[in-house]
Amino acid sequence: QVQLVESGGGLVQTGGSLRLSCAASGRFFSTYSLGWFRQAPGKERELVAALSWKDSISSVADYADSVKGRFTISKDNTKNMVYLQMDSLKPEDTALYYCAARTSRSRTSMGDPSQYAYWGQGTQVTISS
Repeated sequence: QVQLVESGGGLVQTGGSLRLSCAASGRFFSTYSLGWFRQAPGKERELVAALSWKDSISSVADYADSVKGRFTISKDNTKNMVYLQMDSLKPEDTALYYCAARTSRSRTSMGDPSQYAYWGQGTQVTISS
């Protein structure tokens, strides 16, 4: 069982930055594949960034086209933490952001929310124009 708790959301102006954090508890967390999703009102939940396993040692990051070059996903296994650094924020980045974890180690279906068994409660990010 994994529990996830996000923090770091808030209100910033266009062009600003935020760093979201996700604190995880539970055994074997370091072996999970991870994702940051977001959901804006009236829209479907979408993958923003994911960390999957490239091989038995290293992971690989993937990003939605809309955030490439602006967002960076990272993790610290020693602290059981996952981060999403968000720079050059735009009003269209406004959404509720969720941290999620799945047991599959592949990149396949990383964008499918139903593949993630564990979710945080979400943290609101609002970008003012």
